[in-house]
Amino acid sequence: MTASGVFSPDRIDTGTSVLLANVPPAPPGGNLLDLGCGWGPIAVSMALESPRATVWAIDVNERALDLVRRNAVSLGLQNITACTPDEVPKDIEFMTIRSNPPIRVGKNELHQLLLQWLPRLSEGSDAWLVVQRNLGSDSLQRWLEGSLPNDFSISRAATNKGYRVLKVRRK
Repeated sequence: MTASGVFSPDRIDTGTSVLLANVPPAPPGGNLLDLGCGWGPIAVSMALESPRATVWAIDVNERALDLVRRNAVSLGLQNITACTPDEVPKDIEFMTIRSNPPIRVGKNELHQLLLQWLPRLSEGSDAWLVVQRNLGSDSLQRWLEGSLPNDFSISRAATNKGYRVLKVRRK
């Protein structure tokens, strides 16, 4: 279920499709995060792959969160928690983070968002971000390399249809 007023209201957007096609299966358990979930294609995908995991689908758009909840109910998924970022307990670490991040919020806000959530990866876990090449994927990769602590590595995992899939690994 999609609706106007959320990102890509008509279908799964190309970037999210590229991300979903270029990531390994989600970890079988633990806490998984869809950062900027929109109506929930990434969260739903992880919840279906990992029924024993808790999938946190976070967004600032209440309409998007309502759609994620409705999509979870329609698919019989009870392992998705759709909420605002402030509702996620501060002590939770994530086995994976997957995101088609909200690039258009502006560089400063995007950087702040990534610095808030990427350090919450568990040791040995990966985040997967999809960013359109002409919207700054290469500069974002360089920024991540220079801004995250030394126990993180950043690499380009895939390139397809003008998008880059960045892998952020916590060593």
